[in-house]
Amino acid sequence: MTEQIRLLSIVVPAFDEEDVIGEFNRRILDTLRELSCEHELIYVNDGSRDRTPDILRGFAQQNANIALVDLSRNFGKEAAMTAGLDHASGDVVVIIDADLQDPPELIREMVRMYAAGGHDVIYAQRTSRSGETFVKKASAHLFYRFIGRLTGIDIPRDTGDFRLMNRRSVDALLQLRERHRFMKGLFAWIGFRQAAMPYDRDPRFAGKSKFNYWRLWNFSLEGITSFTTAPLKIAAYVGLFTSVVAALYGIGIVLGTLLFGNPVAGYPSLLVVVLFLGGLQLLTLGIIGEYLGRTFNEAKQRPLYFVREIVPCRDQNPVPARTDGVVAPE
Repeated sequence: MTEQIRLLSIVVPAFDEEDVIGEFNRRILDTLRELSCEHELIYVNDGSRDRTPDILRGFAQQNANIALVDLSRNFGKEAAMTAGLDHASGDVVVIIDADLQDPPELIREMVRMYAAGGHDVIYAQRTSRSGETFVKKASAHLFYRFIGRLTGIDIPRDTGDFRLMNRRSVDALLQLRERHRFMKGLFAWIGFRQAAMPYDRDPRFAGKSKFNYWRLWNFSLEGITSFTTAPLKIAAYVGLFTSVVAALYGIGIVLGTLLFGNPVAGYPSLLVVVLFLGGLQLLTLGIIGEYLGRTFNEAKQRPLYFVREIVPCRDQNPVPARTDGVVAPE
């Protein structure tokens, strides 16, 4: 059984990509011309501070199949992807970054795999990561394996956001409106029939990555706390273990003093124990605070993003800007 594609939507989040966006646009348009299906190319400007929005606006004016969703500020890549998916009308949607580390030419292979039938989602899985440091590669390798074991969700290893999704999987994903969005986990959580497409990731064409190690660390915490309460359970187990050890140690001191007249440990050992337990308590409070903060943000029910302007594809009906991240009804 083969799957026919009536309209292919390409969603491209962009933040400060003026050095690379022109080459990306050229390569992806060349790729789309070789496909037999109708297409729309949706750029999402995530509050860029350089000339990126002006360049994207020019693309939309020159090509009737290009649209621009201009967000009011930088809401983060996860929200920008959601905004693009909200405004994508294709029965098949591809998400790809603009930095050319994920070659646009691979979309042809994704479409071929999807057209062969049998899958709802085709995700690109990296077999190599050119241009990245050993530390970043090693940390990414460990993170994907760690979060998979911790959450119990089969998050594909060495996989980013580059993927093809059919309409029913996109609609399912868009029902998940939490404010703390770990998209790699959400992609896996919705299920459906998914298949990997191995590829070699290229180095950045120009510019530098927006993700430093501090942001990657926070991104890891976001993923863990969004999909599992395991850290809270671990903190409880560590507290229980510490209490048992402390009780046994206390019994040992009492018995030793009664039987052998051993003196009670002095200030140095007492200070070490107090500092250790105090640090353990602060760590546990920090873990609780992470979850409490996320509950606080979810309870406020703020919109995922605001749209400053939408430049629609000229051969389609304009889509009114939404502030709640919900696709407007036709």
